[in-house]
Amino acid sequence: MTSNVEKPPDPATVLILVFPDFLLLDATGPVQVFSTANDECRDAGRAPAYRVVLVSQLGGAVASCSGIAVMTAPLPALAALQGATLIVAGGRGVHAALAQPALLDWVAQGARAARRCASVCTGAFMLAEAGLLAGRRAVTHWQDVDSLRRAYPAVQVQDDAIHIKDGPLYTSAGITAGIDLCLSLVEEDLGRAVAIAAAKRLVVYHKRPGGQRQFSTELLAQSGSGGLAHRLTQWLRPRTAEDIDVERMAAAMALSARSLHRRLREETGASPAQWLARVRMETACRLLESAGCSIKQVARLSGFGTEYNLRRAFAKHLGVLPSEYRDRFA
Repeated sequence: MTSNVEKPPDPATVLILVFPDFLLLDATGPVQVFSTANDECRDAGRAPAYRVVLVSQLGGAVASCSGIAVMTAPLPALAALQGATLIVAGGRGVHAALAQPALLDWVAQGARAARRCASVCTGAFMLAEAGLLAGRRAVTHWQDVDSLRRAYPAVQVQDDAIHIKDGPLYTSAGITAGIDLCLSLVEEDLGRAVAIAAAKRLVVYHKRPGGQRQFSTELLAQSGSGGLAHRLTQWLRPRTAEDIDVERMAAAMALSARSLHRRLREETGASPAQWLARVRMETACRLLESAGCSIKQVARLSGFGTEYNLRRAFAKHLGVLPSEYRDRFA
């Protein structure tokens, strides 16, 4: 007798690659997102949507940089990646992993065999070393964006995104941003309602407000020590409340306005006016993080003048209001 009961679809495979000294939350954050999505499916009377497997080059117990080890399966054959999602964790051990040609080759071929491939935090270095990110947009932890940019100039490194999709490749910023990324993958697979429900159950944002610049004032006015940008930044920081124009900045650097514009563009990609705005944003962030300054005082001391101008700048550069920034970081 033939049964008319339709067999539920097989769960989609998610492989999370770890290596010695990986960052624990880079792996367990994504694991929990997909596990929570499975809980939502069960509660709705459906079969689990995902089968999550931690893998490593040799399998067995792999210690994270926190000292806690996880059990892993060895790298599967490439045929097992058909239709799968491959996620590469990050952590301080990633640079040692880059010296493993067999592992890099498996990542390169596995990413092409899989339905999609993603990285969390410094896992982007492994995707870049495997040749997967050339000509593509990518992001990593704010502390490592400059290193990624220098090491892989063909990669279009975005320093403020929480996560980025470029074709079948996905990269995310540091650590907890892997949760944001995986919630977006759940939304792709199962729809917005399930992703929102999973985010609520995890007590996290479905879509986090603002980019990762809000977590690093250094990203707002990065400059290498000794260069023109560094010297200009050092001169600007104690003077942000003053009326400053390009001519005054040029005179302080003993340059013509034209030379300042040309050399700063060459060094940073920013004009003098844009650099001044970045330093003022950096100053405003630091003032908001400390006690004792009202929003009105922050606007004046950072050079924005009015609360309205300060709100506009924060909305443009960080995607949050000054009051929201203070609530998170003060």
